[in-house]
Parts: sequence; structure tokens; C-alpha cells
Amino acid sequence: MARVLHNLLLLLIGLALKIRVWGYWSLIYGYCALCSVVALLKLWWNIVLRPTTTFQWAIRETPPACLNDTSLGTHCYVRIKESGLRFHYVAAGERGKPLMLFLHGFPEFWFSWRYQLREFKSEFRVVAIDMRGYGESDLPLTTESYRFEYLVTDIKDIVEYLGYNRCCLVGHDWGGTIAWLFAIHYPEMVTKLIVLNCPHPSVFSDYALRHPSQLLKSSHFFFFQLPRFPELMLSINDFKALKALFTSRSTGIGRKGRWLTAEDMEAYLYALSQPGALTGALNYYRNVFSSLPLSQNHVRSPVLLLWGERDAFLEQEMAEACRLYIRNHFRLNIISGASHWLQQDQPDIVNTLIWTFLKEGEGRKSYRN
Repeated sequence: MARVLHNLLLLLIGLALKIRVWGYWSLIYGYCALCSVVALLKLWWNIVLRPTTTFQWAIRETPPACLNDTSLGTHCYVRIKESGLRFHYVAAGERGKPLMLFLHGFPEFWFSWRYQLREFKSEFRVVAIDMRGYGESDLPLTTESYRFEYLVTDIKDIVEYLGYNRCCLVGHDWGGTIAWLFAIHYPEMVTKLIVLNCPHPSVFSDYALRHPSQLLKSSHFFFFQLPRFPELMLSINDFKALKALFTSRSTGIGRKGRWLTAEDMEAYLYALSQPGALTGALNYYRNVFSSLPLSQNHVRSPVLLLWGERDAFLEQEMAEACRLYIRNHFRLNIISGASHWLQQDQPDIVNTLIWTFLKEGEGRKSYRN
């Protein structure tokens, strides 16, 4: 009798798990369909309003002068033997100084860290990379090439190529996600972890499923699962949607901080208008649902989490919840009036808070190899 009950219990557990998995993917595909309908309506309305310009956009042929500003650093390239990919990065500061590695988010590239490259090169070897699929780094064609494990391995390979066995790791948005994951899987390589406007991946997945308001703010995650159509919607009207991300009143930079200049905007359009650039950036999203939940969660490095109070995409409650997964010192700073694009919006405040965190505890000498 006990054996029968045991087998029945296992059967019920297996059935509950299958129902949960079915519900999870039904939610994802259902929301994808809803987002597709909304996007089609937007496209139709654009065609009605601008029938001659909707499907016009220009590839920027010449980089703006700001991308060759020598005060930001030197443009370098590295080819990783294991993956065969070539990565572009901008580096400044003396070789041999502690490494501070910057990982950008969507839809950005190394240039998003321009204020930090200038600020921290006095004490660190600062390196801002174009992650795979972005900027001048190689763009793998398959969606599978953007799985979490490959993105994390990229960072490990780059750190080692630069001649280091550890670094101070700084990430924003998608770069923050990869920074969290790198600290989880390679704790010995992260002296301190600094994340801007990006919750721990487990916090995000748990919170979004329980809070419809966050699910609504994350609707782009679902829309971006579609092939080709998101690329079209981001391109129409000469990349109007991308411009709005950085400049609109609801989501953009500069509500209480620094405005994005016309030249800065052209830098982004130069990078994102290149053939295949949007597909590489969107492929990060196209693997996210199959990569969660995480099998490992805990972070053992000291963590600084900086959060823009007026982030249009992420709810602030997730920031404090990250504490659950950190097995070391955790500092959280909410920056009043700041947007999602924190390091560009409020660079002076961000840089000051990072310096304060770096000086805490072990001191700067702990960063040296």
C-alpha cells in the first residue's frame, strides 16, 4: 500500500510539474501573440500617417567624431581561440593596474561607458567591450550562439586574454545580467561586482511572474521573441523607436541629468544601423526564457547595486530583493530622478558612489593581481 501511495505521489508531482511548464510557455507564447497584434496596429498606423517614409532608414556609413575621441582610450581587438570570435574593446589607464571591466546593455555598445572610462582610468586599467553581436565585435548568426553560458564564457576569456585572473566587474542592463551570472559561476575572478539597473536574474523571473505591472513593463521581452518583425519595427522611420528609447520624456536620458547630444545619438545609430546589428542585440532576448530558472544563484563577491528611481522598464522593489542571493557585503543606492540609462544620465553621482564602494573594506590594493 505504501509503495502504491509513493508511486501515486510521484505521478502527481510529475503532473503538477508538467502543468506548470505548460502554463509557463502558454503565458510566454500568449503574450508574444498579444504584443505582435499591438505592434501590427502601430505599424499600420505609421503607414497611414507616413506612407512615404515609414519604410525608409539609413545605414550610417561614417562614425561620428566622438567615437574616435582619444580621451576615452584606445580601440583594440582580441580573437578568442575557443569561440573563434573577435571582440572589440576600448581601453585606457596603465597596463598592470587593476582591471575594471565594463559590460553594456541593450541597445548600447562600449560608448555608454564614456564617462566612466575617463573617470576611473587614473587608478584602473579600464576596458569597455562590445559584447558579442554588438558594435565592432563579431556577430554570430544563430540564436543559440547567445545562450547564457556562451556570454559568460566570453567574459572569462577576455579577462584572461587581457592578462588578469580577476577584475572589478561593472554591468548595466543586459551587461548587468551577464555580470551577475559571471560572479555566480566565477566568484574567484570578481573582486567586486557593480551592477546598474539590473536585478539578479532569479529576482527578475520570480518577481515578473507575480507582478502583472512588471510583466507589462517587460512586454518587449515577449515581442522580441519573434523573428525579423522586431528588427523591422525598430528600423522604420529611420530608427524612430531607438531614438525614442534614449530621448523620450517617458524612457529617455536627461530628465534630471545630462541630455544625450545629437552626436551621441548618431553614435548609437551608427552602431545599430549596420547590417545584422539589431538581430545580434535582439538575440540576447531570444534565449532568455529557456535559460531560466538558474541552477545556481548565490553571489559571493561584494556587490554595489545602483538603481535609477525613474526606471521605465524595471520596478524598484526588485532592487532590495537582490539581497537574498548575496553572501557578502551588499550596498544599494537608489538615485532620485535618474532614468534606466543611469551611467549616462547621472555620471557624476554614479562615479562618486562607485569610488565610495571601491574604497570600502579591503581597499584598492585588493584588486591587484
